[in-house]
Amino acid sequence: MTGTLVRGAARTRPRLMAVHAHPDDESSKGAATLARYAAEGVEVLVVTCTGGERGSILNPGYPRPRGPVDMSVLRAREMERARRILGVRHSWLGYVDSGLPQGDEPLPATCFARVAPQAATARLVRLIRQFRPDVVTTYDEDGGYPHPDHVMAHRITVAAFTAAGDGAAHPRAGRPWQPLKLYYNHGSHPARSAALHRALRERGSTAPYAPLPNEPVRQPDITTRVPCAEYFPLRDRALRAHTSQVEPHGVWFAVPTPVQQEVWPTEDYTLARSLVRTELPESDLFAGIATAATVGRRGVGPRQIRARRPEGLRVKMPADAARAALRAASSGRSGSGSARSRTSW
Repeated sequence: MTGTLVRGAARTRPRLMAVHAHPDDESSKGAATLARYAAEGVEVLVVTCTGGERGSILNPGYPRPRGPVDMSVLRAREMERARRILGVRHSWLGYVDSGLPQGDEPLPATCFARVAPQAATARLVRLIRQFRPDVVTTYDEDGGYPHPDHVMAHRITVAAFTAAGDGAAHPRAGRPWQPLKLYYNHGSHPARSAALHRALRERGSTAPYAPLPNEPVRQPDITTRVPCAEYFPLRDRALRAHTSQVEPHGVWFAVPTPVQQEVWPTEDYTLARSLVRTELPESDLFAGIATAATVGRRGVGPRQIRARRPEGLRVKMPADAARAALRAASSGRSGSGSARSRTSW
């Protein structure tokens, strides 16, 4: 794998952190990428912001319990199975699932989406400074889809990306460490769905392709396509490990894996911020980091170097948005309503 950055004698392997909202998100959004990098020696940490406590049993084939179900215990057990399949580390940020409110239904008072942004950002800053990733991934500003926990995960990740390298921000959260690149993941998107639909029709299918749940309507600006087709089977195994949430022969698996591998063999990302020079489009989340020996070390601060891109390729590099999110997080009230974070490293 390309892109190893040596940041001192103790750091000889690159590190990747993926921030997600709920258990199972790590297996439906970028899982093959995580499995590929882990297999190639990258240290990968998945951070799950909530325990998924307000979820329900969505798999119609799941054995129905006779009594009440402790969803937090059930989903933690499923998360551990998925983590092992992907070969990654895992940490809980320790917040309570907000659920998906209907209409004007208010969010629960102690849920993740209602905690103080400053407090949640501080927790993630602490994890970043402990794990010291080179690359961080999360959702775009819409949360991938407008679930309040996904939007909150985006908000605190953007803020923590900047704050982690700032020695004046969250001084009790450990020694400063500046990640070098921030990406937004795209589990699926209209261009991918259209390609798979055409492929199925060409192979004789008469049924229309059904986009994956919560696929965005607008096409995102894809800057980075990570080849990982050989890890699609591991991705599917990890997703099926969330047995209470995922029907093993449902919509997630409607397109045969060999067709996906042939037609769309990548997982796709938008490069949101980069502190190293890189050529767009990319095929590696660590592109440009190998030559960045003096960039992004402890305490360098949030300096941005724009990616170089060919004429006509659009890419969002929202440094202003990152700074705005950091200001918003820094001005938030200091609340919690959550348990302490837990880590399985």
